[in-house]
Amino acid sequence: MNLNELLDPRGIQERPYIDLAKRPTLDELKNGKILFYNNTKLGFCNYYTVFDRIKARLVELGCSESNFVEYTETVRGKNQERLYEYAAMMAEEKPVAAIVAFGDMGTSSSTTVVAIALEKLGIPTVYMTAPPGSAITEGVGVYRAGHLCLCSVDIYQGSTVEEVSEQVDLKWDYIINSLTTNGDALQDLAHIDFKIDKVAPAENGLLPFVPEYDEEKSKEPGAYMEEINDYFNEMHISDGLPIIPPTKARYEKMMEYCPWPEDTVLTDPSGPSGKSVTVKDVAIAAVMAGCKPHAMPILVATFKALNSPLYNFNQSVTTSHPGGNLVLVSGPIAQEIGISGKQGCQGPGWPENATIGRAVNLVIMNVLRSVPGVCDLDCIASQAEFTYCFAEEPDLAEWNMINEDHYDSETTTVYVLKAEPIHDVIDFLSLDGYDLLDTITHCCTTLGSNNAYMPGPMVICLVPDHAKLLKRDGFTKEMIQEHIHTYAYHEVPMVRNRGLVPVRPASFKNKHPMPVTRSPKDVEVVTIGGRGGHDGIILPWALHSEGIVEPVALPDGTIAKSIKDFKKN
Repeated sequence: MNLNELLDPRGIQERPYIDLAKRPTLDELKNGKILFYNNTKLGFCNYYTVFDRIKARLVELGCSESNFVEYTETVRGKNQERLYEYAAMMAEEKPVAAIVAFGDMGTSSSTTVVAIALEKLGIPTVYMTAPPGSAITEGVGVYRAGHLCLCSVDIYQGSTVEEVSEQVDLKWDYIINSLTTNGDALQDLAHIDFKIDKVAPAENGLLPFVPEYDEEKSKEPGAYMEEINDYFNEMHISDGLPIIPPTKARYEKMMEYCPWPEDTVLTDPSGPSGKSVTVKDVAIAAVMAGCKPHAMPILVATFKALNSPLYNFNQSVTTSHPGGNLVLVSGPIAQEIGISGKQGCQGPGWPENATIGRAVNLVIMNVLRSVPGVCDLDCIASQAEFTYCFAEEPDLAEWNMINEDHYDSETTTVYVLKAEPIHDVIDFLSLDGYDLLDTITHCCTTLGSNNAYMPGPMVICLVPDHAKLLKRDGFTKEMIQEHIHTYAYHEVPMVRNRGLVPVRPASFKNKHPMPVTRSPKDVEVVTIGGRGGHDGIILPWALHSEGIVEPVALPDGTIAKSIKDFKKN
């Protein structure tokens, strides 16, 4: 291999092309059992009209309501294996056809997996979707099945019953034909005209890009960088910022502090592509992001943490929520390699912070194909999806750091959290810790925040002056956590029938007021930044998603004391 050839950051895509189930005749459909699967999204607004209208039209054809069987179960928090298991359970009903709904937002990707599983089990399936979910279901269908019967209706949360019924009627021919047609006609109905990756990545792992030689240009520093970046953007394999071309030579250099084999699998199959993330995938993204080789152990630990079943990685990479994947590093290796928690640490000017966080999100976009505007449900998105990484600073800490709470001062850890960008908290006038803590607590939720409906973890980022003030007045870390847990809440009427469908512990059923955390331990407290009066609150996505702590360790599990422990001989 030429060391200057460009590696494809998407890796190898298997791109299976499944056999669609044999469709019944119209008479067989009329006399057989028909499965309706509701992923719970039909339970709000007027969306259930989708099923009501389809059932009514089937009855008009001569189907019996007694042959309709319906299952309602969320796909949230389920990995691919559990989604396939659920599909297999429904398949035991032995239906002649299935209608799956609803793919409009965050559940769209996982529900597509259920539809694919049903087809593989021999059950003809139509999946009902709506924007923006329709686009992501197309991507999942292409990457994981090659083709699929997808029916998009143009409705939204404000659609009336009449409007939803009208949309179903407009697509009725597609629905019924998708359930009763075979041969070339079925292939036409199931064809997906996907916007990107029309040609799968090459098996040799290389990009077919060779810039046209220009003698004068070749003499310039960074020759052909503009052409390379234009190509990466056109292929949807860049985040829009300039990248370092991932050549084989740069890749090999990136592996200098990476003792793991390049094919080491770090995550379960996730995202639209259904791929697992490998060490090689991470290293290529690290090159593109501009990381130094010593970033690799942090990145490997990060993806191990993201893969925790408690993180809900599969859904987190395509959610409509604008959060990024926060990487908060605590312990001596952070300072050893230059990850900063100092003044301005969540902004520009800190290369290690910027590049490590960027590499995480490049992996998600390129390998899992969570591409904005195509296979990512983000309504607006945020800067946290470019990069989101910083460190705790031992010299600033007034209380135990995260690594010390979970391990000890010599162990370096990464804490990952799917979370919003930091929210500013200003207080230049409080003269004691009591008033200051009230200001901070008041910023820990709003009616528009996820944690108003899904209690979960958050990070309180105190600047040194405020941490000093709180400690001076006798506040321990545990007291701060307890105070926020107790007083960050909403009055129950204010969180009823707005926002999103709540996901709360069963014990919260009769709580009043409604807390935004489940216990004081949901509140992480760190001291970072520079002198002044601006703290920050990092609020969570929290949809079956926890903050996860992972130690930075060698392949055999030994805790690393220094970045030098990882360097290859």
